[in-house]
Amino acid sequence: MTELKNKKALITGGSRGLGKATAIAFAKEGIDVAITGRNEEALKATVAELKKFGVNAIYASFDVSNYEEVQKNITSLIDSLGAIDILVNNAGIAAFGTLNDMEVAQWSQIIQTNVMGMYYVTKEVLPHLIAKNEGDIINVSSTAGLNGNASTSAYSASKFAVIGMSQSLMKEVRKNNIRVCTLTPSTIASDMSIELGIASKDSEDSVLQPEDFAELIISGLKLPRRAMMANASLWSTNP
Repeated sequence: MTELKNKKALITGGSRGLGKATAIAFAKEGIDVAITGRNEEALKATVAELKKFGVNAIYASFDVSNYEEVQKNITSLIDSLGAIDILVNNAGIAAFGTLNDMEVAQWSQIIQTNVMGMYYVTKEVLPHLIAKNEGDIINVSSTAGLNGNASTSAYSASKFAVIGMSQSLMKEVRKNNIRVCTLTPSTIASDMSIELGIASKDSEDSVLQPEDFAELIISGLKLPRRAMMANASLWSTNP
């Protein structure tokens, strides 16, 4: 089992929902954590929670869909951490609407954030992992990236693209001792899901919780370095 204490992790979209749950799970394992997001107050509050576990916790507020902001802030975060071992590409947005009814700008922004944002961040982190000849990248897709549904064309297109990019990267960097995992969870009672009306705050017994997602990531990271969780789907036991 791989020891996680004292490793350094970067989590995008880390101030709430799945990202925050993952950051807290990391801190409990003794992992130093850098989180990103667009809400500085939420980032500050989450960092304060993380520091209670005795780890180094930092943040940067920026939009992953802007490459110049990504370049500047990822460099600064890695410099502050002193190294990088784990990247969790979690930042993402969603909206529902038919292909014909959704505004072009909104459709494009979903692709820009969910696909290009993941690409930008990974592009800036990857050279550091290659230089170490070791690392882990966890890319968050969705079951919406496995099957399209009515009114999810933009979100599904973005998450299908994430799977393709992630699986290709996995095959590129295995030779560098870098494990790339593609996660495709079904509905989780995250802040985003609740805001979209597809999950409820009171659904703890029937819908997956962010902590379940975080536990899956921890389990994958703890595998011996010879083993890699390349793909994983997380489903509720309740139909």
